[in-house]
Amino acid sequence: MCYNMCMKNYDVIVIGGGPAGASAALYCARSGFSVCVIDGGASALLKAERIDNYYGTGGATGAALFAAGLDQARAAGAEILDGQVTFVSADDGFTVSSTAGELYGKKLIVATGASRARPKAIDDGAGISYCAVCDAFFYRKKRVGVIGAGAYARHEYETLAAVASSVALFTDGETPSFEAAETYTQKITGVKRDGEKLVGVALSDGKCVELDGLFVAVGVAGATALAKSMGILTLGDGSIKTDGGKTNVSGLFAAGDCTSGVKQVAKAVCDGMTAGLAAINELRGEKSGSDKRGDDK
Repeated sequence: MCYNMCMKNYDVIVIGGGPAGASAALYCARSGFSVCVIDGGASALLKAERIDNYYGTGGATGAALFAAGLDQARAAGAEILDGQVTFVSADDGFTVSSTAGELYGKKLIVATGASRARPKAIDDGAGISYCAVCDAFFYRKKRVGVIGAGAYARHEYETLAAVASSVALFTDGETPSFEAAETYTQKITGVKRDGEKLVGVALSDGKCVELDGLFVAVGVAGATALAKSMGILTLGDGSIKTDGGKTNVSGLFAAGDCTSGVKQVAKAVCDGMTAGLAAINELRGEKSGSDKRGDDK
């Protein structure tokens, strides 16, 4: 198979290096499975000035606790990659496209943290999308826009450019990290509609750019974008629905702030353990089944 020849292979890929992701990776690595953690530095823990309510720390900065978690997972054998995930596809396992390269994992654990908020000026009405792979089909030969400035935005931009008549990039005040045929760096002040239909984006200089659709790709691909692209069930608040760490997609697990519940380090660590153990049990069950089939021959 091309998996072995064209990309790095792992038993488990973890997206997100915060408390949930590091905990899941630690359990999987200590159980003897090959593990890769892809982290883009977007964890909310990194922004915490001080953590006083987590067992055993006696008070620590969020950055220190974050680094300690990844160091522990690394010491157990997990590989830690610095990169942003741009897309995930499921086909007899999971292929993860990222700025760190193409990776393949038998199991996937999503621990991306809470979904990033869209720009305040953008609503969630008709014509607004969060997944180019999902919705590009509906905008064939139409004019669309992408909001964002990083690797995630570039992925969405390139996906849409293959089908849309034109794609405009809106950075909402940020400096773009790639070149686009049409770029607007002004702040976005709102969207224009004709009834419910999206017809354009209003900018801070008074200009209105006419569009048929607008794709939000701010920052990194968070839980909402990944969930929509893979058919993962979500709850009303956009969090991923889980049962014992499992999602409705076979072999895919979720943990931490991207799932429902309180947004606390202790809960994220527990979620990571739960998802990690669930992945371990599936891997062991598959290996056991394979061994039995071999004995029957």
